[in-house]
Amino acid sequence: MTIQRYETGPRMSQVVIHGDTIYLAGVVANTAAGKSVTEQTKEVLSIIDSHLAKAGSDKSKLLTATIYLPDMGTFPEMNAVWDGWVSPGNTPARATVEAGLASPKYGVEIMVIAAR
Repeated sequence: MTIQRYETGPRMSQVVIHGDTIYLAGVVANTAAGKSVTEQTKEVLSIIDSHLAKAGSDKSKLLTATIYLPDMGTFPEMNAVWDGWVSPGNTPARATVEAGLASPKYGVEIMVIAAR
């Protein structure tokens, strides 16, 4: 079975497709980095939408999501954005964990796996 990789660098690929499964690397905010978790979550989910569309999928086909927060106190703020974005009736299996991220400017990182 063929493996396709997109936005590939020396350390990682942002998107990997194997068969009908799409794996996204952890996504962090670019322009909203350093801003509120609300703003960062909105940008991260928009980036995820874009990656899924390029791979021939969308958020209604999410299988799993892992959300990383450096401060679990922002959990309600992130969830408010997530709940407005996620496809009703198609919610993925999900875990949210508190973890140090690559830079203090990041308030949320989200990694998903989706079907095509």
